[in-house]
Amino acid sequence: MSRARKILGLNLSIRQKIIGGFLSIILIFNINGIFSVISISSSEQVLDRSSEVIYPSIEEIQNLRLLITSTQMYITNWVYNHITPDDKSNLKRLQDFEYTAIKDRLIQAANEWENEAQRKTLDTIFVTFERIKKEQKRIMNDLADYEAYENKRLILPAEERLNTYILPTSRNVLAKLDRIYRQKQKETQEARTELKSSFTWLKIITIGLGVVLIVVGLIAALLISGQIVRPIKYINEVFVKLGSGELPEDKHFAFEDDEIGQMAASADRLVNNLRSTSLFAENIGKGNYQASYEPLSEKDVLGNALLNMRDNLSRVAEEDRRRNWQNEGLAKFSELLRTNNNDIEQLSDNIISNLVKYIRANQGGLFIVSEKDKTNDQEDQYMMLASCYAWDKKKYLEQKVYRGEGLSGQAWLEQHTIYLTEVPQEYVMITSGLGEANPNSILIVPLKVNEEVYGVVELASFNTFQPYEIEFVEKVAESIASAIASVKISERTKALLEESTIITQQMRSKEEEVKAKEREVKQTKEEISKSKRSNRDRDALLNATSLIIETDEQYRISHVNPLTALKLQYEQEELLQLNIETLFESYNTFDKARNSLQNIQKWADFVYLKDKQGQRLRFKASATAVVNEQKQVEKYLFLLHDIGEVEL
Repeated sequence: MSRARKILGLNLSIRQKIIGGFLSIILIFNINGIFSVISISSSEQVLDRSSEVIYPSIEEIQNLRLLITSTQMYITNWVYNHITPDDKSNLKRLQDFEYTAIKDRLIQAANEWENEAQRKTLDTIFVTFERIKKEQKRIMNDLADYEAYENKRLILPAEERLNTYILPTSRNVLAKLDRIYRQKQKETQEARTELKSSFTWLKIITIGLGVVLIVVGLIAALLISGQIVRPIKYINEVFVKLGSGELPEDKHFAFEDDEIGQMAASADRLVNNLRSTSLFAENIGKGNYQASYEPLSEKDVLGNALLNMRDNLSRVAEEDRRRNWQNEGLAKFSELLRTNNNDIEQLSDNIISNLVKYIRANQGGLFIVSEKDKTNDQEDQYMMLASCYAWDKKKYLEQKVYRGEGLSGQAWLEQHTIYLTEVPQEYVMITSGLGEANPNSILIVPLKVNEEVYGVVELASFNTFQPYEIEFVEKVAESIASAIASVKISERTKALLEESTIITQQMRSKEEEVKAKEREVKQTKEEISKSKRSNRDRDALLNATSLIIETDEQYRISHVNPLTALKLQYEQEELLQLNIETLFESYNTFDKARNSLQNIQKWADFVYLKDKQGQRLRFKASATAVVNEQKQVEKYLFLLHDIGEVEL
């Protein structure tokens, strides 16, 4: 019974279990080797089955290529050669029935393809060819009978669709099919070669591994089974307690200097390290972010994670403290600015004293930009010290700070914060009951809102200002600038109201004068209107009784009145194409007129003009030159009065 229990593994020693385990591993690896050989034979059959998928794919690709080539040939003949009804029937059969059958078989085969890109390319080929089919059917419908080939409006678009779309697109589709065909052939050859080679090596390695594993397993089991009982018991005890959340006591066992002994020693060190790690984690949980801890190594995941956690928690706590400090300060100054928005002097005193105290500076000053003097545009704006805290006020009480002058003026000019940690000697001194000393840092922030500076705030401290403190002062400075702007707008509005009252009174006194002038203007307008009407009447009379001709400086006619065209029997457009010289009967008369106009810019005489029919007409003519401001002739104006009957 006892022997049977040992055989069944119910009461086996560690040595027996290890030997049994190694024998089991050997048996498993041998079984694995047998199944590997079987798997190789099965894989060769899989290769054959794969060939049954790929080869049909290649065959159907060839069929599709032949179909596309045939449709390309038939549609070309359809356009150019008036193909027979049998060829037309063949083309329709290829497009409708054979293409559908090939497409279905090829899609079924493509579902087994491993290459996704090839399947997408095949889908693109089907979509493109179906577009080609639509274009082919358009041609087939347009050229359905012999009469259509006599109609160039049908044959020319068909030829253009064939040559610009169907043939080039078909060649592109065939190129893609050829690429898939070559890839499939290459896949078949490579897969067969690679699989057969790998299967051969797998058989050799599996058999060799089985032999080596048997020998090594027996030797290892016999050598190490007798040396691991005590360390394993200790390790088991350690991990049992660790599994229940308990840290075992350090019993300082001495182990053999082998792998199992080193494992037991490592378990002992693990317990000690976990003890120090748990103490460090406990300090972090209590909020002691200054607790120190030395990780076991650079790869100590838990220790480094705890250090990172400590640093992150410390940083978050510090960020929360700074954020709360900023928010409390902004709320405090918002309330301060809200309750002191009428008196700018009181507002300045409250701002600077509270700001210096809140950021723990030693002294500060608030400068405000003066209003620009409207009576003296030449005077530049300047800043005056509006309020200070622990500042040498006498030094700045009457001093004007102009734009760009000193550090404060420079901050005003550049509209940027100035922060100095190396303060020039005697720039400013911090005074106390024990004496004077030079500050370690100076912060100058412009009071800016909407790109306009209303002043600057200057702070001095023995300590250095932190970035979050500078950021806080800049935010407060913007609120201060808004408050100062509001106060100034209120004061300016009050002054404008007083000025508006005075102006209103002055306007009332001048209202009567304006009304009198309006009456004078109205009377003047009436006189001008009468004069314009008189001028229009004279112009109308002149256009009705006289011939008016305008020419450019070269005597080319640029304008005539209707009476001129009527008298000379021309259309107005015809006269605009002539030189006035052609209307004069005598060239000498025109030459005299031209000389007079060039010399004295005036001319008058009795002349004969010719109408379109060549008849002479007698006129009393006068002309004048019209000049510009540079005394240059711009045009000539001719005025002619009809004084006689037509003479033959």
